[in-house]
Amino acid sequence: MSSIYGWLSTTAETPSSSNWVDSQRAASRCLTAASPSVVIHHKMAEAAGHGINLAPSVYQSSQLLVILEGLPQWQDSTLAEVAKNHGAAQALAEGFLRHGRSVLDKIQGPFAFCLLEPERRYALLAIDRVGIRPLAYYCQNGLLVFGSQLDQIIAHPGVKTAIDPQAIFNYLYFHMIPSPGSIYSGVSKLQPSEFLEFNNGQVVRDFYWQLRYHDSSCSKKELLAQLPPQLEQSVSACAPDRQTGAFLSGGLDSSTVTGFYQKISNRPIDAFTMGFNADGYDEMEYARATAAHFKVNLHEYYVTPGDVLLAIPLIAQAYDEPFGNASAIPAYYCAKFAREQGMTQLLAGDGGDEIFSGNARYAKQKVFDLYRHVPGFAKTLLEPLAFNLPPLRKVKSYIEQAKIAMPDRMETYNFLHRTPLAEIFSEDFLKQIDPDLPVQNLRYTYNRTSSDDLIKRMLFLDDKFTLADNDLRKVNRMCELAGIDVQYPMLQQNLLEFAAIIPSKWLMQGFELRSFYRESLQSFLPKKTLAKSKQGFGLPFGVWMSHDKELKQFAEANLESIEKRGYLNPAYIKNLIQLHQDGHASYYGVMIWLLIMLEQWLITH
Repeated sequence: MSSIYGWLSTTAETPSSSNWVDSQRAASRCLTAASPSVVIHHKMAEAAGHGINLAPSVYQSSQLLVILEGLPQWQDSTLAEVAKNHGAAQALAEGFLRHGRSVLDKIQGPFAFCLLEPERRYALLAIDRVGIRPLAYYCQNGLLVFGSQLDQIIAHPGVKTAIDPQAIFNYLYFHMIPSPGSIYSGVSKLQPSEFLEFNNGQVVRDFYWQLRYHDSSCSKKELLAQLPPQLEQSVSACAPDRQTGAFLSGGLDSSTVTGFYQKISNRPIDAFTMGFNADGYDEMEYARATAAHFKVNLHEYYVTPGDVLLAIPLIAQAYDEPFGNASAIPAYYCAKFAREQGMTQLLAGDGGDEIFSGNARYAKQKVFDLYRHVPGFAKTLLEPLAFNLPPLRKVKSYIEQAKIAMPDRMETYNFLHRTPLAEIFSEDFLKQIDPDLPVQNLRYTYNRTSSDDLIKRMLFLDDKFTLADNDLRKVNRMCELAGIDVQYPMLQQNLLEFAAIIPSKWLMQGFELRSFYRESLQSFLPKKTLAKSKQGFGLPFGVWMSHDKELKQFAEANLESIEKRGYLNPAYIKNLIQLHQDGHASYYGVMIWLLIMLEQWLITH
């Protein structure tokens, strides 16, 4: 993935360290605009030395300086023609001169850009509607520093920042640090479909687009018939070539992408899958069933505990802030394996669960939501009985959870809600953080939804936290580390808008996840795939740690190391190790993994 980096100041002063400027220029091409107060760097990345041209599109005139990276698509035919003939950056520049900030309404697809008018100290930063491409910034005292990676931003001598204790807490809460926050105080990440406008020191930050949910007037039969062509259109829009492969876990989405890719191809395509020698984790049989059904070339790789040990330092280095999704390991090896087989691009299935209702929490919260419809007089009779009669303890638990407002109710299962914080963290650390901020962040996004439907609001929430902040960050960075590009057919604009008009009662009929999707594709996907429950490339780290001596030693050494940093209560770490050994390997292995990756990131960065 290419990289954008630059700064703009309301003064005419350049950074104080000329050596720093020289080192940055040596590392990447440098464009200096008419004013000395703005310098832009864009890295013409050759992914992992493989010679893949990932350079962004650049345009510079006497008035504007534009760098745009990604694969933007244009709704305006004139701008599309400019992009075709002169590049996406020039199309953006011309669109901005005609429409101002409203040019954002005319651009789709994955992108991040910076647009600057240096003479009037103006900058416009934005990322795509789904949040595929990252962009972050620091803005203090008239200085705007921005970049695709946080490391670039904090290297600027004018940026005054430090590790944010709140971000450490947020990381352990979410297993990543959700936007708009970052690991560094004062440095913010743009959220999906968000822009930042810097005008002579004044900042405006807002959303330029939001997915609108409304129920279609079409019959269910008509909508079912429309889904397959929508999916085929989405895969075709990614323009796969002979060096494009497909991630294939064997689940609904990767199987769908693989199937439609094979349908539009005139040759057997290549699909890549991961396996694990651990009960309950290996899904190779499902990938094989899909490959046989569509007659694709399946390439299999089994990840080992040794692979995990080799990859952890690489992954800690690759991420610009702590990232705790353990499936980054198999994602990396799958992408690396595909690159070694001659692929330059992969199609990934991410996004289907977040637009077609495929996550188990949707059904669980729908069960709790039923209580909202119980008449008041019935609640008056039921609640005293449930709260006072021991045989009705499960009813009491149900009522207690059902009465918690969304989205707070989903977090009752969170690790950091199930144990008193004073047992997990040190007293000094707790004084530096607000434990309510993660849930406040969730509420803000949940309440921004254009629908009052429970399922649609949960989908909107997951689009941001599960998809943009987690899954896309995982796959993007691991593909980048492996030296291969990635595209997401399930996140094409046509499919997002189509899914948004399907009534939630059809998306998830009763409590069956993905029921509409399965019904529509029942004659396309193999029966084994349609009957499969969701899993994905889950890593059996907790299980392996119980049996692999080297992995266990590595884990314990990192836990001992992070204990010395003062974030955690030492007794909690000792208890965590004991609980893991006592037969709860998978459950407590998750928190151990999070702490290992945090410590590795702190060591590396």
